[in-house]
Amino acid sequence: MVTEHAEYRYWLPVYPVQAIFLAGMVPLFLGATISDIAYMKSAHIQWNNFASWLIVGGLIVSAVALVLAIVDLARHPRRSRHHGIYTLLLLATWIVGFFNALMHARDAWASMPSGLVLSVITTLLACAATWFGFYAPRTGVIK
Repeated sequence: MVTEHAEYRYWLPVYPVQAIFLAGMVPLFLGATISDIAYMKSAHIQWNNFASWLIVGGLIVSAVALVLAIVDLARHPRRSRHHGIYTLLLLATWIVGFFNALMHARDAWASMPSGLVLSVITTLLACAATWFGFYAPRTGVIK
């Protein structure tokens, strides 16, 4: 009697060090968005300062994650189209976050509402990049 055994193989979504930096950027950019909302509601300048520092932290963490993703893509160029999308989302997150940092470097009132809009876009891009980074599609069934 022969029994068939099906085994699913998964790609390694991201390496552990890369996962730390990838997961670390989301709360920083989300904190910047929440700080911008608090500044919009209260007009206390310190909230804008919090947002500026959180954006800088998010840019540093996402830059490390982006460099690691580019290195991983260069080492395994035929890895997948999925990993290319993940790397492009990380790049878009960093670029929009950089323009967000420049917007927040202006006078506090001058940074609103475009600073808030850029913070929301950066947060959404960071969430999408994190989802694509941790998503591991199946590669097939072995019999």
